[in-house]
Amino acid sequence: MSSAHWIAGIDVGGTFTDLIAVNLADGAVRLTKVPTTTDNQAYGVLAAIDGAGLDLKQIGLIVHGTTTTTNALLERKLAKTGLITTRGFRDVLELGRRTRPKPYGLIGWFEPLISRELRLEVAERMDADGEMLEPLDEAAVRDAARRLSDAGCESLVIHFLHSYINPAHEQRALEVAREVWPNRYVTAGHRVLSEYREYERGVTATVNASVQPILDLYIGRLRDELRKRGFAHDLLVMQGNGGTVSADIVAENAANTVMSGPASGVIAAAYSATAAGMPNVITYDMGGTSTDVGLIQNGVPQVSAELELEYAMPIHVPMVDVHTIGAGGGSIAWIGEDGLLHVGPKSAGAMPGPICYGRGGAEPTITDANRLLGRLNPQKLLGVDGSVDLDVMRRIFERSIGKALGLSATGAAAAIVRIANDKMAGAIRIVSLARGHDPRDFALFPFGGAGPLHAAALARELGIPMLLIPMRPGITNALGCVVADLRHDYVNTVNRPLPLLDEALLRSTLEAQIAQGRATLAREGVRVEGVKLLHFADMQFQGQSHILTIALPGTRISRDALQTLFDQAYWARFGVALPEIRAVLVNLHTAVIGLRKRLDLAVLASDQKSTDVVGAMIDEREVWYEGGIRLTPILSREKLAHGATFQGPAVIEQLDCTTVIEPGNRVGVDGFGNLMVEV
Repeated sequence: MSSAHWIAGIDVGGTFTDLIAVNLADGAVRLTKVPTTTDNQAYGVLAAIDGAGLDLKQIGLIVHGTTTTTNALLERKLAKTGLITTRGFRDVLELGRRTRPKPYGLIGWFEPLISRELRLEVAERMDADGEMLEPLDEAAVRDAARRLSDAGCESLVIHFLHSYINPAHEQRALEVAREVWPNRYVTAGHRVLSEYREYERGVTATVNASVQPILDLYIGRLRDELRKRGFAHDLLVMQGNGGTVSADIVAENAANTVMSGPASGVIAAAYSATAAGMPNVITYDMGGTSTDVGLIQNGVPQVSAELELEYAMPIHVPMVDVHTIGAGGGSIAWIGEDGLLHVGPKSAGAMPGPICYGRGGAEPTITDANRLLGRLNPQKLLGVDGSVDLDVMRRIFERSIGKALGLSATGAAAAIVRIANDKMAGAIRIVSLARGHDPRDFALFPFGGAGPLHAAALARELGIPMLLIPMRPGITNALGCVVADLRHDYVNTVNRPLPLLDEALLRSTLEAQIAQGRATLAREGVRVEGVKLLHFADMQFQGQSHILTIALPGTRISRDALQTLFDQAYWARFGVALPEIRAVLVNLHTAVIGLRKRLDLAVLASDQKSTDVVGAMIDEREVWYEGGIRLTPILSREKLAHGATFQGPAVIEQLDCTTVIEPGNRVGVDGFGNLMVEV
């Protein structure tokens, strides 16, 4: 490691693969964006490294955010998987809960991840207290595994009733199945999730098994290619919980990498906003395919274990809580059968991309609308193969959108931007107002290749007083990879009313989780500066289904202290006190975090040249705003150094994105190169 001074963060998005590399010896920074190679993301990763001019022999650490597992699930391109379960419960994955795909009417259909003929039953049974009612039929397990292997299954799930409270049968079945299973892709449900609710636990284990071979193959190929080119150090992979894990063990819990892309952006936002002295922010990540929004309070991202990726696909492992909508720069605008204008969720993607990319795209997108409105410079767009004449774009907009709505090309482009902004404002309301948070108490942290284009309009719509635009908005997800710590989460169900809770059980459960996490960090063998522990309790009133997650001060906590913490959290959330109802401790959760060396964000702004705003002006052009078209100065972000102040309107250009400052907004540049915008 003595000569390998570079750390590289590489995030794969739907349209672009982003890289940021920092040299810890001299503070040098290299950035690049290349088109995502959807057929095999590894090619895009290698292209990004080449594009940054990096020698793999000089890189001491690569941290990689991948959408491999998320895309596999959304597109249902999964490994063929078999299930061995308790006799009488083969249909748990299909029965699900009382919810239906469509809440009204008698229609609605979904397909479970494992078809019925590949779900086999064996004799065994534990009761809800973990007592054995029927012994495990090991011969039946062995036979079922052989039958599923013969049927062509690549991966196997073992999911027994009540294994969260007593995993003995599931553990033994895992050992038996491995004796005859032809590969290492065997998942025991309790190892992925030790919570009650057999449906959610079963689906989560099935998700893990069905993406495990896919992730393992991808990471294996990537590591082989990196080694061939001289890389000999650590490769870490981002997880959905906002932490990283060694590539050596990432496939064991492949489900944890779902939503790793959005998580890395939120982690970078928390890191950057806290350093800037603004720990309460709403994150707004608009990329080429989708928009992700989240909330950070007191510097801590909201984490949830209630993700449902799509209907009937709950993935109950801790993940950074983000809300995703299908509105990105490549989202296509279209006129529906109702005669109304719609934007998304269909996207032009990386190929052919928006019209202005010059790759043959012929359908209007949000990026094209911004181009027609003067907000984007065609010479500054990444991934563009050739210029497209504005008159050609205007004719397409008039034909596809304007004619049906009675609008000019400019009017159609403005309507597309308004519709997109409305959708994104609705997503921000979901993570703020709908959860009891006033947006006016937060700053908006926009990033992604398109986020700063729309941020000022969204803040005005929602009453958010301040924008915090990072130095490198378009590669914030890659920055999240660079700054993220290693993290492993453990959850165990207790499900006891507080008056009946054994405090010794509480302590021993948390201490066992700590031991498990420390052991996993040791297995990874990645150097860390220290270990941080976070403890949480999932609690509810007896008879309720809604759960509140409460932070715990440590492992030694009394029943009375738990009750007080729950009462305070319930009052803060609902404004109601219910002293006559008993509280129940449902789950205990520990996050074991291996702290990596801190990065000084000032290095990202080290190449800024001037404090003179006039010196940063590189052009001017007519730009559309809600109040009309105005002649607007075009500024170079790299020339706006610490202390620069000015007032909008302005368009700020840089390598990785474009920022629109609306008329009347006041802008200052802080010591980290962030734009602090008063709306």
